[in-house]
Amino acid sequence: MLKKAVVMVMAICSLMALGNPGQVQASEAPQSVRATWLWNPWMFVNDEAGTLAFIESKGLNKVYVQIDRDIPLSAYGSFIGKAKAAGIGVYALDGAPSWVAPKGDINLDRFLAWVADYQGKSAENARFAGVHLDVEPYLYSGWNTNRAATVKSFQALLKKAQTGTAKFALPLEADMPFWFDEIPYKNTYGSGLLAEWVIANTAGVAIMAYRDSAPMIIDIVKNEMAMAERLGKSVIVGVETGVTDEGSIITFAEEGEAFMNQELAAVAAHYAGNPAYRGIAVHHVGSWMTLQP
Repeated sequence: MLKKAVVMVMAICSLMALGNPGQVQASEAPQSVRATWLWNPWMFVNDEAGTLAFIESKGLNKVYVQIDRDIPLSAYGSFIGKAKAAGIGVYALDGAPSWVAPKGDINLDRFLAWVADYQGKSAENARFAGVHLDVEPYLYSGWNTNRAATVKSFQALLKKAQTGTAKFALPLEADMPFWFDEIPYKNTYGSGLLAEWVIANTAGVAIMAYRDSAPMIIDIVKNEMAMAERLGKSVIVGVETGVTDEGSIITFAEEGEAFMNQELAAVAAHYAGNPAYRGIAVHHVGSWMTLQP
């Protein structure tokens, strides 16, 4: 049943005209994304074969991998090379709420410097395919005490990341909660809604649409999907599998994987006519491994 559900998701996605409108012909539609976050890279240091086998078994073609400076570059190179050989693109992942604090962007500088160094020392088949940021500025204390300044700091961080990743020709993506379409901004970056600004200033976003039913997921991403379509950008819909104390509707931990894939197939079918819809991402490898069938 699980394998059928996975196939259903991928089959529906493969029929869609994805990517930027006006740039891709229907017959040249890029492969739909099926992604995940790998927060613990020690998993592939300790068991590379097992980690890759799990990722491949889920039909994934994109993995956001946390950067840990204690891990040798050779371990990343081995994992990326084998993943790429299996048709899986690996994105360098990092970020934290503290990155929007005063002088917090030094963490971004260090991250980008690490990526640049890694790319320069690695063979082409072992290089990252892009950069993926998970900053979550709303978890920084300034979000409640001085939201306008914190939002501006987050925007400045993304602009700096955009400039930095362009230097080594890697696309920049970012995670974003579904409710950023309710956060206004008015500053030196203009005025509008933060969701639209983030979509406009990245190559693509992964929306943390953490709900456990297709109708709810479809509803909470509809504004971002419309924004991305208008801007010619792409959206990946992310869902949660981990146990959480935020409420049972947040995660598929109770329902299991077969039900999750069924709901994701329904989301894909609903957005099949929107060229901004690029696919799905499941959060995250660690909790997905223990998710009931």
